[in-house]
Amino acid sequence: MDDGTRVFFDQPRDIPSAIQSPASPPVSEHDTPLPALSADATTPKSTKPHYHGHRQRLRDRFIKGGATALADYELLELMLCMAMPRGDVKPLAKSLIAQFGSFANVLSARPEDLHKAKGLGEAGIAAIKIAEASAQHLSRERAMELPVIASWEQLIDYCRVRIGHLKNEELHLLFLDRKNRLIADECHQRGTVDHTPVYPREVIKRALELHASAIILVHNHPSGDATPSRGDIEMTRKIVEAAKAMDIAVHDHIIISQAGYNSFKTLGLI
Repeated sequence: MDDGTRVFFDQPRDIPSAIQSPASPPVSEHDTPLPALSADATTPKSTKPHYHGHRQRLRDRFIKGGATALADYELLELMLCMAMPRGDVKPLAKSLIAQFGSFANVLSARPEDLHKAKGLGEAGIAAIKIAEASAQHLSRERAMELPVIASWEQLIDYCRVRIGHLKNEELHLLFLDRKNRLIADECHQRGTVDHTPVYPREVIKRALELHASAIILVHNHPSGDATPSRGDIEMTRKIVEAAKAMDIAVHDHIIISQAGYNSFKTLGLI
């Protein structure tokens, strides 16, 4: 029914300005769009220090060829880099060998002397002393595997590692059982550069406590000359006499130096 009201859907309607979408703000001449970041800009390249590749090459050479594949300073460098992972330790390794005279002297140096080396901290000192202790343990175990008399070269090697590079004299007593196997290695006396006091009664007392059947005396000459002194000969004679009274044999007295060694047995002094 037509009631006179008409609705025209096709006529445009005015939308109040209050609810119209706001116009975009004008672009200023200073509002320049930022350039898009490239992949290189967002992800900086990671560069490793030059010594990383050098260390890997050292490790590879050592694993493939053993200690003989490396120079002394390189072996020391490899030890230090495991304790000091940051920084190039090659100059430090060379400096230590130059300062102490040899690789062996670095390992046997006292911690207080190593502390004086520039650039060497607690971790590096610990690595050096661990290497020295490992060498001593290895030599000792090898010397104990066979009767001492039957493995003379191993005994000499052990003595060199043990006391060959010390700055002061030490007298060590190697106590043996009835099969000439090593029971114990004990430092009996420490002395000055040219003299070590020895008391035969204490030597024999300790041998009896350990139930040792034989003894080998070993001491070092820091001077580098392994020739027995008159004092060495007289001291050995007294110990041999005291040991004989208790049915304990003195197989030998060995003098170790950096230049070599001497055996009282070989020299006809026992």
